[in-house]
Amino acid sequence: MGLIGEELRCSFCTSLVHNPGMAVIVFLRGVNVGGHRTFRPSLLAQELSEYGVVNVGAAGTFVVRKPGSRAKFRAALLRALPFEAEVVMCEGNDLVRLAKENPFGAETSAPDMVRFVSILAKAGGVRATLPARFPPEGDWLVHVIEARGQFVLGMYRRDVKTIGYLGQLDKLFGVPATTRNWNTITAVVRILEGRSHADAAEDSTRRSPRQTKPKTRLT
Repeated sequence: MGLIGEELRCSFCTSLVHNPGMAVIVFLRGVNVGGHRTFRPSLLAQELSEYGVVNVGAAGTFVVRKPGSRAKFRAALLRALPFEAEVVMCEGNDLVRLAKENPFGAETSAPDMVRFVSILAKAGGVRATLPARFPPEGDWLVHVIEARGQFVLGMYRRDVKTIGYLGQLDKLFGVPATTRNWNTITAVVRILEGRSHADAAEDSTRRSPRQTKPKTRLT
Protein backbone atom coordinates (compact mmCIF):
# COMPACT_ATOMS: atom_id res chain seq x y z
CA MET A 1 0.00 0.00 0.00
CA GLY A 2 2.98 2.26 0.08
CA LEU A 3 2.07 4.01 3.33
CA ILE A 4 4.78 3.60 5.90
CA GLY A 5 7.79 5.40 4.48
CA GLU A 6 5.79 6.71 1.57
CA GLU A 7 7.57 9.50 -0.27
CA LEU A 8 5.46 11.66 -2.52
CA ARG A 9 7.12 13.66 -5.25
CA CYS A 10 4.76 15.05 -7.87
CA SER A 11 5.42 14.97 -11.58
CA PHE A 12 3.01 17.23 -13.46
CA CYS A 13 1.97 17.67 -17.03
CA THR A 14 2.20 21.14 -18.53
CA SER A 15 -1.52 21.89 -18.26
CA LEU A 16 -3.59 20.94 -15.22
CA VAL A 17 -6.86 22.78 -15.87
CA HIS A 18 -9.62 20.41 -16.90
CA ASN A 19 -13.08 19.24 -15.87
CA PRO A 20 -12.77 17.11 -12.68
CA GLY A 21 -16.03 15.41 -13.65
CA MET A 22 -14.29 13.82 -16.63
CA ALA A 23 -11.18 12.74 -14.76
CA VAL A 24 -10.50 9.36 -13.18
CA ILE A 25 -8.13 8.74 -10.27
CA VAL A 26 -6.07 5.54 -10.35
CA PHE A 27 -4.65 3.90 -7.23
CA LEU A 28 -2.33 0.91 -7.59
CA ARG A 29 -2.17 -1.51 -4.69
CA GLY A 30 1.07 -2.67 -3.12
CA VAL A 31 3.61 -1.17 -5.53
CA ASN A 32 7.05 0.27 -4.73
CA VAL A 33 6.94 -1.27 -1.26
CA GLY A 34 9.91 -3.00 0.34
CA GLY A 35 11.69 -3.45 -2.98
CA HIS A 36 8.82 -5.45 -4.47
CA ARG A 37 6.91 -4.61 -7.67
CA THR A 38 9.00 -1.50 -8.20
CA PHE A 39 8.61 0.85 -11.14
CA ARG A 40 8.96 4.52 -12.04
CA PRO A 41 5.51 6.15 -12.00
CA SER A 42 6.73 9.18 -13.98
CA LEU A 43 7.71 6.92 -16.89
CA LEU A 44 4.36 5.15 -16.78
CA ALA A 45 2.62 8.53 -16.96
CA GLN A 46 4.69 9.41 -20.03
CA GLU A 47 3.83 6.11 -21.71
CA LEU A 48 0.12 6.80 -21.13
CA SER A 49 0.34 10.48 -22.10
CA GLU A 50 -2.46 10.16 -24.67
CA TYR A 51 -4.83 9.74 -21.70
CA GLY A 52 -3.54 12.89 -20.00
CA VAL A 53 -2.04 10.98 -17.06
CA VAL A 54 -0.52 12.98 -14.19
CA ASN A 55 1.68 11.13 -11.69
CA VAL A 56 1.28 11.97 -7.99
CA GLY A 57 4.19 10.59 -5.98
CA ALA A 58 5.85 7.20 -5.71
CA ALA A 59 3.02 5.05 -4.36
CA GLY A 60 1.12 4.52 -7.61
CA THR A 61 -1.43 7.37 -7.67
CA PHE A 62 -2.43 8.99 -10.96
CA VAL A 63 -4.87 11.61 -12.21
CA VAL A 64 -6.20 10.58 -15.63
CA ARG A 65 -7.59 13.65 -17.35
CA LYS A 66 -8.77 12.00 -20.59
CA PRO A 67 -9.67 8.41 -19.69
CA GLY A 68 -12.28 7.85 -22.40
CA SER A 69 -13.61 4.32 -22.10
CA ARG A 70 -12.77 3.09 -18.59
CA ALA A 71 -12.32 -0.49 -19.78
CA LYS A 72 -10.02 0.56 -22.62
CA PHE A 73 -7.91 2.72 -20.33
CA ARG A 74 -7.64 -0.01 -17.68
CA ALA A 75 -6.44 -2.46 -20.32
CA ALA A 76 -3.83 0.04 -21.56
CA LEU A 77 -2.66 0.65 -18.00
CA LEU A 78 -2.25 -3.04 -17.24
CA ARG A 79 -0.30 -3.56 -20.48
CA ALA A 80 2.05 -0.70 -19.61
CA LEU A 81 2.87 -1.99 -16.11
CA PRO A 82 5.94 -4.26 -15.83
CA PHE A 83 4.08 -6.61 -13.46
CA GLU A 84 0.55 -7.67 -12.54
CA ALA A 85 -1.13 -5.20 -10.22
CA GLU A 86 -4.50 -4.57 -8.65
CA VAL A 87 -6.06 -1.30 -9.79
CA VAL A 88 -8.65 0.72 -7.88
CA MET A 89 -10.27 3.70 -9.61
CA CYS A 90 -12.67 6.44 -8.58
CA GLU A 91 -14.26 9.43 -10.31
CA GLY A 92 -12.47 12.74 -9.91
CA ASN A 93 -15.61 14.66 -8.98
CA ASP A 94 -16.31 12.19 -6.14
CA LEU A 95 -12.88 12.91 -4.64
CA VAL A 96 -13.36 16.68 -5.02
CA ARG A 97 -16.72 16.38 -3.26
CA LEU A 98 -15.13 14.44 -0.40
CA ALA A 99 -12.45 17.10 0.09
CA LYS A 100 -15.05 19.89 0.11
CA GLU A 101 -16.90 18.06 2.86
CA ASN A 102 -13.73 18.45 4.95
CA PRO A 103 -14.30 15.12 6.74
CA PHE A 104 -11.46 15.53 9.24
CA GLY A 105 -12.35 19.14 10.08
CA ALA A 106 -9.75 21.32 11.71
CA GLU A 107 -8.72 18.62 14.15
CA THR A 108 -4.96 18.16 14.45
CA SER A 109 -3.47 14.73 14.97
CA ALA A 110 -0.67 13.60 17.27
CA PRO A 111 2.84 13.50 15.73
CA ASP A 112 2.75 9.72 15.29
CA MET A 113 -0.70 9.60 13.72
CA VAL A 114 -1.79 9.98 10.09
CA ARG A 115 -5.23 10.70 8.63
CA PHE A 116 -6.03 8.30 5.79
CA VAL A 117 -8.57 7.52 3.11
CA SER A 118 -9.02 3.97 1.85
CA ILE A 119 -10.55 3.73 -1.60
CA LEU A 120 -12.81 0.72 -2.11
CA ALA A 121 -12.90 -1.07 -5.45
CA LYS A 122 -16.62 -0.30 -5.45
CA ALA A 123 -19.11 1.34 -3.12
CA GLY A 124 -21.79 -0.69 -1.44
CA GLY A 125 -19.62 -3.56 -0.24
CA VAL A 126 -20.34 -5.43 2.99
CA ARG A 127 -20.58 -2.72 5.61
CA ALA A 128 -19.09 -3.23 9.03
CA THR A 129 -20.08 -1.71 12.33
CA LEU A 130 -18.15 1.53 12.59
CA PRO A 131 -16.11 2.96 14.13
CA ALA A 132 -13.73 0.00 14.35
CA ARG A 133 -10.25 -0.31 15.82
CA PHE A 134 -7.34 -2.65 15.12
CA PRO A 135 -6.27 -4.35 17.24
CA PRO A 136 -9.65 -4.31 19.01
CA GLU A 137 -8.05 -4.54 22.45
CA GLY A 138 -5.35 -2.31 23.92
CA ASP A 139 -3.75 0.56 22.04
CA TRP A 140 -5.09 0.70 18.50
CA LEU A 141 -2.92 1.15 15.42
CA VAL A 142 -5.75 1.69 12.92
CA HIS A 143 -8.98 3.53 13.75
CA VAL A 144 -11.64 3.26 11.02
CA ILE A 145 -14.02 6.17 11.60
CA GLU A 146 -16.65 6.05 8.85
CA ALA A 147 -17.41 5.16 5.24
CA ARG A 148 -18.72 7.58 2.62
CA GLY A 149 -19.60 5.78 -0.57
CA GLN A 150 -16.38 4.47 -2.06
CA PHE A 151 -14.21 6.10 0.61
CA VAL A 152 -13.28 4.90 4.10
CA LEU A 153 -11.92 7.48 6.54
CA GLY A 154 -9.70 6.88 9.52
CA MET A 155 -6.44 7.36 11.39
CA TYR A 156 -3.41 5.15 11.71
CA ARG A 157 -0.30 5.20 13.88
CA ARG A 158 3.17 4.91 12.38
CA ASP A 159 4.18 1.40 13.34
CA VAL A 160 5.66 -1.64 11.58
CA LYS A 161 2.40 -3.55 12.22
CA THR A 162 0.11 -0.89 10.74
CA ILE A 163 0.18 -2.13 7.13
CA GLY A 164 -0.98 -5.56 8.27
CA TYR A 165 -4.01 -4.08 10.03
CA LEU A 166 -4.83 -1.85 7.04
CA GLY A 167 -4.87 -5.02 4.98
CA GLN A 168 -7.86 -6.19 7.00
CA LEU A 169 -10.05 -3.50 5.43
CA ASP A 170 -10.66 -5.85 2.47
CA LYS A 171 -12.41 -8.30 4.80
CA LEU A 172 -14.13 -5.53 6.74
CA PHE A 173 -15.87 -4.17 3.64
CA GLY A 174 -15.95 -7.24 1.43
CA VAL A 175 -14.11 -5.59 -1.50
CA PRO A 176 -10.47 -4.72 -2.26
CA ALA A 177 -9.27 -1.43 -0.79
CA THR A 178 -6.11 0.64 -1.11
CA THR A 179 -5.05 3.42 1.24
CA ARG A 180 -3.49 6.87 0.88
CA ASN A 181 -2.81 9.53 3.49
CA TRP A 182 -4.92 12.68 3.49
CA ASN A 183 -2.07 14.83 2.16
CA THR A 184 -1.97 12.70 -0.98
CA ILE A 185 -5.73 13.10 -1.43
CA THR A 186 -5.37 16.87 -1.02
CA ALA A 187 -2.63 16.95 -3.65
CA VAL A 188 -4.83 15.04 -6.10
CA VAL A 189 -7.72 17.45 -5.52
CA ARG A 190 -5.46 20.44 -6.16
CA ILE A 191 -4.52 18.94 -9.53
CA LEU A 192 -8.17 18.32 -10.34
CA GLU A 193 -8.99 21.92 -9.52
CA GLY A 194 -6.11 23.18 -11.64
CA ARG A 195 -4.18 24.80 -8.81
CA SER A 196 -0.48 25.62 -9.03
CA HIS A 197 2.27 22.99 -9.24
CA ALA A 198 3.91 24.35 -6.09
CA ASP A 199 0.72 24.12 -4.00
CA ALA A 200 0.07 20.51 -4.98
CA ALA A 201 3.70 19.51 -4.37
CA GLU A 202 3.62 21.14 -0.93
CA ASP A 203 0.46 19.25 0.01
CA SER A 204 1.79 15.89 -1.17
CA THR A 205 5.07 16.11 0.74
CA ARG A 206 3.84 17.71 3.95
CA ARG A 207 4.46 15.54 7.02
CA SER A 208 5.54 12.50 5.09
CA PRO A 209 5.28 9.31 7.20
CA ARG A 210 8.97 8.84 6.42
CA GLN A 211 9.71 11.53 9.01
CA THR A 212 9.91 9.63 12.26
CA LYS A 213 8.37 11.30 15.28
CA PRO A 214 8.34 10.43 19.00
CA LYS A 215 5.38 8.20 19.70
CA THR A 216 2.60 9.33 22.02
CA ARG A 217 0.37 6.96 23.93
CA LEU A 218 -3.25 7.56 22.98
CA THR A 219 -6.37 5.51 23.56
